[in-house]
Amino acid sequence: MIKPTALLSFPQDRRLTREEAMSLIDLADPAPLLAAAAARRDAAHGAFISYSRKVFIPLTQLCRDVCHYCTFAHPPREGERAYLTPDEVLAVAEAGKRAGCKEALFTLGDKPELRYRRAREELDALGHSTTLSYLAEMAALVLAKTGLLPHVNPGLMADEDLAALRRVSVSQGIMLESASERLCGKGMAHHGSPDKAPALRLDTIRRAGEQRIPFTSGILIGIGETRAERIDALLALRDINDAHGHIQEIIVQNFRPKPGTRMAAVPPPSLDDHRWTIAVARLLFEPEMNIQAPPNLSPGELTELVAAGINDWGGVSPVTPDHVNPEAPWPQLKVLEAATEAAGKHLTERLAIYPAYARRPFDWVEEKLHKPLYDLIDGDGWPRSDPWCPGRADPSPLLEATLVHAGRPKSVAGDLRDILAKADGAEPLTEAEIVRLFRARREEFTAVCRAADDLRRKVNGDAVSYVVTRNINYTNICYFKCQFCAFSKGKLSENLRGRPYDLDMAEVAGRVREAWQRGATEVCMQGGIHPSYTGQKYLEILSAVKEAVPGIHVHAFSPLEVAQGAKTLGLPVAEFLADLKAAGLGTLPGTAAEILDDEVRARLCADKLNTAEWLDVMRAAHGLGFRSTATIMFGHIERYEHWARHLIRIRDLQAETGGFTEFVPLPFVHMEAPIYLKGRSRPGPTFREAVLMHAVARLALHPHITNIQASWVKLGADGVRHCLEAGVNDLGGTLMDESISRAAGASHGQEMTPQRMEEIIRSAGRLPRQRDTLYRDAGEERRARAFASARERARAAQAVPEPA
Repeated sequence: MIKPTALLSFPQDRRLTREEAMSLIDLADPAPLLAAAAARRDAAHGAFISYSRKVFIPLTQLCRDVCHYCTFAHPPREGERAYLTPDEVLAVAEAGKRAGCKEALFTLGDKPELRYRRAREELDALGHSTTLSYLAEMAALVLAKTGLLPHVNPGLMADEDLAALRRVSVSQGIMLESASERLCGKGMAHHGSPDKAPALRLDTIRRAGEQRIPFTSGILIGIGETRAERIDALLALRDINDAHGHIQEIIVQNFRPKPGTRMAAVPPPSLDDHRWTIAVARLLFEPEMNIQAPPNLSPGELTELVAAGINDWGGVSPVTPDHVNPEAPWPQLKVLEAATEAAGKHLTERLAIYPAYARRPFDWVEEKLHKPLYDLIDGDGWPRSDPWCPGRADPSPLLEATLVHAGRPKSVAGDLRDILAKADGAEPLTEAEIVRLFRARREEFTAVCRAADDLRRKVNGDAVSYVVTRNINYTNICYFKCQFCAFSKGKLSENLRGRPYDLDMAEVAGRVREAWQRGATEVCMQGGIHPSYTGQKYLEILSAVKEAVPGIHVHAFSPLEVAQGAKTLGLPVAEFLADLKAAGLGTLPGTAAEILDDEVRARLCADKLNTAEWLDVMRAAHGLGFRSTATIMFGHIERYEHWARHLIRIRDLQAETGGFTEFVPLPFVHMEAPIYLKGRSRPGPTFREAVLMHAVARLALHPHITNIQASWVKLGADGVRHCLEAGVNDLGGTLMDESISRAAGASHGQEMTPQRMEEIIRSAGRLPRQRDTLYRDAGEERRARAFASARERARAAQAVPEPA
């Protein structure tokens, strides 16, 4: 038994026991129960209520069951087909696609071919022996032709049916409705409906879990069951989910009497009864469980349902009716949004597969479905909020751009305020706290960006620095098989566009001299890991540079190149680094980091350095007095917790060594990347995520790393302007020859002149500062030479006559 007052302090890490839930059946005052459920919901789901924009495809309305409340199913009718044809299915799906739907919900009667000859004959004409076989074909058709993600509600299924449908859908479902065998008795709601036997439905749900299928289920209240029987049904679902973790939502659906049915005179459950059941369900399950109530079945009562603890409205269709409840039209999305806002929450779209499952596709989704899923989601498994992609010449999305420039948010959740205050106070953030920052949306997004920019102003002032540099990628031949890389070429790499090359030392020296003549203070040098290269090759490159221009700073060789060079010479890494330093190496780029988490690296760059090895090379370099940059390449297969772990590992090494000069987020450019072309990654981060990475890095790395850089090559001029209001104080290098992002499909150019760089900085209301690699002011001679060279090149370009 649990006292009502104890509910107000019910622990988030505990769930109601059966005995405690039963003690709430005759609760006189539901207020403590409702408050506890709402608080539990808020702790896990925050300020958002989700829904899926779907199109409803009633494949067949024939059914062998005779549920006494149902008007969806009916016997064969003269002049009506038993099944939608492929053309009819596709027409419905295409209408949904045009209306912005992302889910194709297939609903159908249970095994009508076992009852009706008409069903068997039509299936035979369609080339199928079962309804479920035809369903699989239609789900595959809709996916292939429209890109809508199928969700199927097919009733009882054998193992082979579950497996076949898993291959063509991202999620499946079956309502338990009730765990009471009593309701199958004579005169009860499920009498004469063999597929509604609770044991059979629970068995299907259990076997779906064994096959790792994201699954929806729930209960139907008001059909003759008792509150105790509702609790037992919810507990039966909880037990199965504890074993398999595949139930992504619990629906608490209220019965509505329908004319023409045997239960037409049965009164529906009251609002209070519905709210009681929602609240108990919330407390019976872990806080993260999604608890849903269909909005069209409770018109005018949506605020009360939110207060009871739901976090999801289910599927809402802008184009098709609710064929199961045709008397209850879907609320228009604007109406649903207004009702959700009135309840103090924000409406947000999800997919048929919930985010927790979408962000782990290797665990939960058939491989051939990865591409259509990846194309739709962000790094947290929610639908992409904008069409923007790094490297493309896309304008910044209006919504997020507006939020960055908005005034200070009126209010944000208390936990977020605490995290921002902790970051401002230079206290180290935990993984969970950093993930919470990455999940910021709407006014929370603005708050995080503002906090980061306030911290930037306090640490760096209003100056924005940049360096005049030249990129020299000395070879694009590489024997590593990094799945994201479109730059490397050769027999042992993923062969993509462009020809393999390996610059000779005369060419390298010539490019260095030209860079110096154009005002550069630095050359940035990296390349593929050529099969013939040894550590001696890197020493020869340094010799060529220093002979050509002794005074130029050499920023070169990623930890991967250092480790490979040391290995080929049979030297410890520290000893090889010392040789590089003696030969003229100035600093190291912090590339080849990608995501510093071995779960990601195993799929992304399995033959590369692991996380510990990358950190060890940097630790050794810093120990010898080298400074280096640190990077993250994000927006492909990783999750927000991987971003957080990466930041923490960089922060902790910096606290140990102090060797990092800056942190550089590098959004994944997908267009020509092998992993994307094979359908195995997202198309880069969203604009919201790209901006947030810079803001969160500023907060999470404070006070250890004080310079946060934005890449104009990845983000474009418009993108970096927004990042300048989210904690960024550096725009990196002018580059002169950028080829790695360009090989991946980026279209923001190979070079940015100092004039253009300073124009962008001033347009953001900031003060430009030309620097060197170590963040000292560039010398006046170098600065003057860089500007003069850019003017000379511009005049020369104008003087070149147009080709005939």
